[in-house]
Amino acid sequence: MVVQAPVRVRLAPSPTGTLHIGTARTAVFNWLFARRHGGSFLLRIEDTDRERSRQEYTDNILEGLAWLGLDWDGDPVIQSARIEQHRAAIARLLASGHAYRCYATEAELTAMREQQAAANRAPRYDNRHRHLTHEQEQAFIAEGREAVVRFRIDDDAVIRWDDLVRGEMRWAGADLGGDMVIARRAPADRIGDPLYNLVVVVDDAAMAITHVIRGEDHIANTAKQLLLYEALGVPAPVFAHTPLILNKEGRKLSKRDGVTSISDFRAMGYDAAALANYMTLLGWSPPEGMGERFSLAEAAAVFDFERVNRAGARFDWDKLNWLNAQVLHDLAPAVLREKLLPLWQQKGWGASGPAADPAWQADLCTLLGPSLTLLADGVEQAEPFFERPLADSAAVGQLAAEGAGAALTAVAAALPDGPLAPDAARALLDGAATAAGVKKGVVMKSLRAALLGSLQGPDLLATWDLLHRIGEDAPRLAAAVQSSSRAE
Repeated sequence: MVVQAPVRVRLAPSPTGTLHIGTARTAVFNWLFARRHGGSFLLRIEDTDRERSRQEYTDNILEGLAWLGLDWDGDPVIQSARIEQHRAAIARLLASGHAYRCYATEAELTAMREQQAAANRAPRYDNRHRHLTHEQEQAFIAEGREAVVRFRIDDDAVIRWDDLVRGEMRWAGADLGGDMVIARRAPADRIGDPLYNLVVVVDDAAMAITHVIRGEDHIANTAKQLLLYEALGVPAPVFAHTPLILNKEGRKLSKRDGVTSISDFRAMGYDAAALANYMTLLGWSPPEGMGERFSLAEAAAVFDFERVNRAGARFDWDKLNWLNAQVLHDLAPAVLREKLLPLWQQKGWGASGPAADPAWQADLCTLLGPSLTLLADGVEQAEPFFERPLADSAAVGQLAAEGAGAALTAVAAALPDGPLAPDAARALLDGAATAAGVKKGVVMKSLRAALLGSLQGPDLLATWDLLHRIGEDAPRLAAAVQSSSRAE
C-alpha cells in the first residue's frame, strides 16, 4: 500500500460515557498508522450532544488515552466551539440547492413510518418537502411550523470508495433512507443545531484529515458523508473500516458483557502496555516471526491495513490475562514497586515504619512478581507481609499438630539479631528440627503457617527473610507458639 505524506488521522470520541475498549482500539489503529508514516494523530471531542456530554467523560477519555501511551499531536479540537462553521456549511448547501428545509411535523413523520411498517417496507423519509413552492413554504411558516434541514440524496446515486480494509465498496443512494437531516428543527429564519454527518465532514475537512479509520458500524455513514464532501466541494479522505470487537457469542461487545471501559480494566489491575498490546491484536495480525508480545512502538514500525482482518475480533480474556502476566513478570522489581505502591498505600500499607523502605518493597516485588497475573494480585499476595494474617483452617491444623509448638519454640530461640542469610536460615531450620525431635518438614510447614497463616505461598526462605528484616517474624512465631500451646 502506497501512502502519500503527510498522514493526518483523528480520533473523534463523544464525551457521553467513559472510554470504551472499542473506541480505544480505534485509537490504537489510528495511532499506529500515524506513527508508521510519520504523520499526525489528532483528537476531536464531539460534544454536540449537549444533554449527554459531560466534562468528566472528556477527562476520562483523555486520561485513558494517555495511560495507554497514545500521545496525540496538538490540542484537542472541541467540536461545539465550531458550530458557526457548521451552520455556514449548511447555509452553503441551502444556497446551492443541495439542501432544503423540511416542515413535516413529528406526527406526520410518525404516521409515515407506521404506514411503511404496515406495508412491510423499510423506514425511510419519502422526500415529501423536497420540492415545496415558495407559497407552500410560507403557508407552513404561517402555521408556526419549524423546519429541519435535509440534504438531498438521489435514489439513483451510486457511492463508491476504495476501503483500506474492505477493498472496493459500493452503496446505492436508494438504501440510505431518503434525504437526511443535517440540522435539527428551528424557526425558518434560523439554522438549527447541526447533526453528526454534516459536522464530521466539515471538521475533517478543516483539520485536513487524510485518512478516517473507524469501526465498520460507520459504513453507511461513510456513504452519506461522501455525498456531503462532493456537495461542499472538499476532497474526501481515504477510509478504513475496522472489524468490530465481539463477545464470545459473536455479538458486538457491550456493557452487558461486563467490563468494557478502559478505566475499569485499569482498576482491575491490567497493565497499560499489556492492554494496548492486546487491543492491537483485536483485528490485526502481526507479521510472521513477530510473535504476539510487542510494544506499541514495535507494532507501529510494521503496521499496515493489509493485515487488518475483515471479520469481527472476538474478545479473549485468557489471552489478555496471559499477556498481562507476561508483562508483569518482565518488569524490573523497582518498576513493579512503582505500580504497586499506590495500591498498597490505598490499603494503608508501606507509608511508614520498616515496611516503607523502598529496597525492602522492591525485594517483596522480586518475590511476588513471577506469580502475578493482575496488579491486583500484588495487593492480595502482599497482604500477609503488611498485616498479621489470620490463620486459615489448614494453618490452624498444622499449628495444632504434634511437635509444631516445640519446633517453632526452637526456631524463635535461635533467631539472630542481624540479617538472616539463606545458608544461616537453612542451618537454623536443621538445628530446630534436631532440638524439637521432629522432621525438618514439620518445622518448615509450621514456620510457613506461623508467618503467613497459610500452608500456601511464595518461597519460604525469601518470605522469612523479608519478615525478619522488618522485625515481623519474632512476634508471629510467639503468637503461633501460644496457639500451639492452647491446642495441646
